[in-house]
Amino acid sequence: MRGNFLFEYSPESFTGTEPEYALEVCNAVIDVMEPTPDRPMIINLPVTVEMSLPHIYANQIEYCSDRLHRRDSVILSTHPHNDRGTGIADTELALLAGAQRVECCLFGNGERTGNVDAITLAMNMYSHGVDPKLDFSDMPAICEVYERITDMQVSPRQPYAGSLVFAAFSGSHQDAIAKGMHHREENSTHQWTVPYLPIDPHDVSRTYDADVIRINSQSGKGGIGYILETAYGYNMPPKMREHFGYTVKAVSDHNHAELKPDEVFRIFEQTYLNRQSPVVEFHEAHYMQGKQMRATVTVAVDGQEYEFFGSGNGRINAVNNALKQGLGLEYTLDTYTEHALDTNSSSRAASYVGLSWPDGTTSWGAGTDTDVIVSSVKALISAINNRPQPAD
Repeated sequence: MRGNFLFEYSPESFTGTEPEYALEVCNAVIDVMEPTPDRPMIINLPVTVEMSLPHIYANQIEYCSDRLHRRDSVILSTHPHNDRGTGIADTELALLAGAQRVECCLFGNGERTGNVDAITLAMNMYSHGVDPKLDFSDMPAICEVYERITDMQVSPRQPYAGSLVFAAFSGSHQDAIAKGMHHREENSTHQWTVPYLPIDPHDVSRTYDADVIRINSQSGKGGIGYILETAYGYNMPPKMREHFGYTVKAVSDHNHAELKPDEVFRIFEQTYLNRQSPVVEFHEAHYMQGKQMRATVTVAVDGQEYEFFGSGNGRINAVNNALKQGLGLEYTLDTYTEHALDTNSSSRAASYVGLSWPDGTTSWGAGTDTDVIVSSVKALISAINNRPQPAD
């Protein structure tokens, strides 16, 4: 016979037939077809309607695989449906039991409850180190084409492809993911071991800031801080991160809405960054080195410019003493950290300051500038401007 043909035989009610009889029929067909290794045939054993637990189907597959005639000339195939919701499990166990081929549908389309889902099945194999030889590296594009052509929607909870499948709203989940990501970066870990994420979302063209850490009133300081750090480079000290977490959650709760990364950053800017009101506006500072550092700080209070003078064991300490004395304030500078915000030659510095006040409250400020000393002074001024006002 001319032509390159591959023939398939499929006993329609395989799972509803005694395995011995199904095997007898399949072998009779194989004997007639006389396949060879270079011209094999397909024996397709369907789960027409799921009638048993997945391991029973796997046992049936293994029973036939071990007893089919001309086994080296037969491609053993499966055709699972999803009537009991276990089509994926049926197929995975069948593959382990000897099946070599799967008849499936994109997103599980098909009769009744659908055929087995090609994407979930293939990605399950991929996540366990088995290359399915299918390219799902641009999952959003696949979903877009599917929805446009079929006029059906991909569920937000569809494994691997849904808009929410990598999303973490819970504070504890976000914290674990952030710590896992930091561990990978710090240790250059090749193996994927991030909690709550079975695969790297980047492998299917998903992003961490928009798809993984989702910010709402249930989010925690870990996830909120992680968004700010990874998307914008700001690494707040732990207690400031906690304060910011409560601030963001309050906004989300008030708006009854999820917040996008740019909205989280806007809250950070408005709340902490380079604040110039309501108490004091920073203009400039000059320093003179002696036994101690002396600072002259020019500020404006209620529109009136003043020069304050102070000394200390460093520039920040001198500015701090000048402001405390000039403004007549009592507080303790509890927290000060800084880091580079950019990596180029004109990189900015980011500084963070936490102040404790006599009434037991704490205020936080952040500053940025190409000069680390200036960014630190701006953070101090911001923290002063953020002093909690006493209730009326």
